[in-house]
Amino acid sequence: MKKPLIVQKFGGTSVGSIERIHQVAQHIINAKNSDNQVVVVVSAMSGETNRLVDLAQQIDSVPNARELDVLLSAGEQVSMALLAMTLNKMGYPSRSLTGAQARIVTDEQHNDATIKQIDVSPILKLLEQDQIVIVAGFQGITESGDITTLGRGGSDTTAVALAGALQADECQIFTDVDGIYTCDPRVVESAHKLEVIDFPSMESMARHGAKVLHLPSVLHAWENQVPLRVLSTFDVNQGSLVKGDECLHSVCGLAIQRDMCLIKVAKPVLISVEKQCQLIGIDIWDVIEHPEWFGIVVKQDAFSKLELVLQGKVADRHQISLLTAVGANTQELAESLNSLLAEHKISAIHQKSDERSLTTALLPECVNSAANLLHQAYIMPSKAHDCLQKHAYLG
Repeated sequence: MKKPLIVQKFGGTSVGSIERIHQVAQHIINAKNSDNQVVVVVSAMSGETNRLVDLAQQIDSVPNARELDVLLSAGEQVSMALLAMTLNKMGYPSRSLTGAQARIVTDEQHNDATIKQIDVSPILKLLEQDQIVIVAGFQGITESGDITTLGRGGSDTTAVALAGALQADECQIFTDVDGIYTCDPRVVESAHKLEVIDFPSMESMARHGAKVLHLPSVLHAWENQVPLRVLSTFDVNQGSLVKGDECLHSVCGLAIQRDMCLIKVAKPVLISVEKQCQLIGIDIWDVIEHPEWFGIVVKQDAFSKLELVLQGKVADRHQISLLTAVGANTQELAESLNSLLAEHKISAIHQKSDERSLTTALLPECVNSAANLLHQAYIMPSKAHDCLQKHAYLG
């Protein structure tokens, strides 16, 4: 009978020191001793990628993209080799592989490549030999043999892509948090960990600012129906599991984006601004047509790019924050949500909804209060209802 196959991913904090690498090794050994085949994906040690970028920029403020990928890929190679050494010393045969050795083939977009295909035969051969396979995250190789890196969240993407290609039973993302919460617990003290969340809701949470999982990894796992589990490297628990296509909660979570900018322009300029954004690759969150003004909402760091091409055309700009309620019935919440905010003298600048989310644009100083209000009104009652159902079922 074929053993279950688990892909485990450990981020930079998890492998940030030799002591922590030993903790990671114990998680891997536990999975191996539970009669699983184990493939591990690692990031560079925390701070290492920034150190390498800094070195490159001391030579050239805009380093050659190809050579930067060659440099940055070294960070993950350090982690994978140290972890493989640790496991081998502890009596668990392990082999480390670079992205190229794992045959992760990407497109030619240096510094932000996309995985095109993975030839899993080298990994399967090692698994047949009962080895633990350690793969460098964040990197691959082009068809012409150049090293590439996958951009932000690249190690998560590597792990999920490998899990899909290997038809793994589960992909486990180990981080410094113990799961996925209904909201950032640093903002909402009553936020609670979700035991299970569906792919559509997780995709919406990630898209609207929840940072526990990177959006490309969620999309890849959803497409390949690979169950994703988020766990803590530093605590023993079951974490949170992402699986399934059906959202069972009216509101399952709240996501916050603080780095947004509202740019007000005159109506005749609006079309020109939209074209400029398209030309220089800036995503517009929404266009607002207010009775007294027109505006676009973009990320704060995009404004500096726009400012160069829109000199004199910007009437005004404001930093804003976005608070997104995610769930099955969020489209029905707008009226009650606005009434609730108004009762507490919080003004909504703008709202936008789609099938699984309702996003409210707010002044930055209001977003924490609004998050707590919405969590108390829409998520806590749902939790209480679930507890009542569980107690009733248990008798």
